[in-house]
Amino acid sequence: MKNNPLKFFLIAGEPSGDIHGANLIAEIRKIEPNSSFMGHGGDKMKDAGMKLIHHINVLSVMGFLEVLRYLPRFLKIMGETIKAIERSQPDRVVLIDYPGFNLRLAKNISFLNIPISYFILPQSWAWKEKRVEILKKYIDQSISIFSFEQGWYKNKGLDTDYVGHPFADINHLDESSEEYYKRHDLNISKPILVLLPGSRQQEINRHWSIILDATYKLLSINEDIQVIIGKSKNVLLEPIPDNFKIEENSKKAIISATAAITCSGTATLECAVEDTPMVVCYKLSTISWYIAKILSKVKYSSIVNLILNKEVVPELLQNKMNSKNIVDKIIPLLDSKSFKRKKMLSNFSEIRKTLGIPGVYERAASLIISKTKIFNNHK
Repeated sequence: MKNNPLKFFLIAGEPSGDIHGANLIAEIRKIEPNSSFMGHGGDKMKDAGMKLIHHINVLSVMGFLEVLRYLPRFLKIMGETIKAIERSQPDRVVLIDYPGFNLRLAKNISFLNIPISYFILPQSWAWKEKRVEILKKYIDQSISIFSFEQGWYKNKGLDTDYVGHPFADINHLDESSEEYYKRHDLNISKPILVLLPGSRQQEINRHWSIILDATYKLLSINEDIQVIIGKSKNVLLEPIPDNFKIEENSKKAIISATAAITCSGTATLECAVEDTPMVVCYKLSTISWYIAKILSKVKYSSIVNLILNKEVVPELLQNKMNSKNIVDKIIPLLDSKSFKRKKMLSNFSEIRKTLGIPGVYERAASLIISKTKIFNNHK
């Protein structure tokens, strides 16, 4: 029986995964204080105590064509990752989202006989259903954050644990609303528009000029609108007008906002949780867009719409993402009395009911530790 401190190798390839990874590390440490962590992630996982091998800045790429462009880099990182896992012999590998890389890695390290947990599962119910077979063959433990997803995977023969969605957890911010408004010199009686153009540089490159143009048009209609940009530390954003405020904590920006223009992704669900009406936008390269259209099996892009299986928020994708459409869709959401805003907020209430109860990371950590100890005891 192995009683040594537990050793984990974690892999997150995106900013959202970095947040999940950092919280998971913190909860594992509460249960097993002597545990050690190494792997790929971002500043938050590093600050949580993980020895960082590759940063998300070199891992976070979206789109088929875009991945091909950086294929030599990813092949090199894959080889280095396999060697690092083989050399370190962790008790368990924990994969966090990022399926394009993580599923290939799971297959490539199967010869090592190291158990693998997958936290934040691939959305195989939306596209690439064949990924289920990879999960069944190579993943020792599957942990889902959506209740409907757990049922879907179980129906496909994959034993899946459901822990609830991380947004069900209550996050205590380090400043009050009053302090936040004062720091950004905001007038609480005037509308606040938050811009969330993306957490990857390639998203910024495709989205920012369109969102900026739409915002200028909005300001020409209503000069009282105050603009906050939710900006990730790992992206370059320019130009930024002098009267636009920058907030690196996107949650604070979302909480304070009257409405949001957001890139499709995790931020859409965060807006729904915080009752911030939104317009969802996204643009891919033309080739990536057509491939995505062929492979996708669902009607919507935003997880907010997917959860309720209806259009809760407007989606302006690819060619529909232009400044005129954004302005037309966001104007009623900035009006506290509009029917569209009230209807959207009512749907957000239904979405929050599907996310489970607080304690998500604690439950995930407990499952991972328990599975690890069972495996170790049977060595």
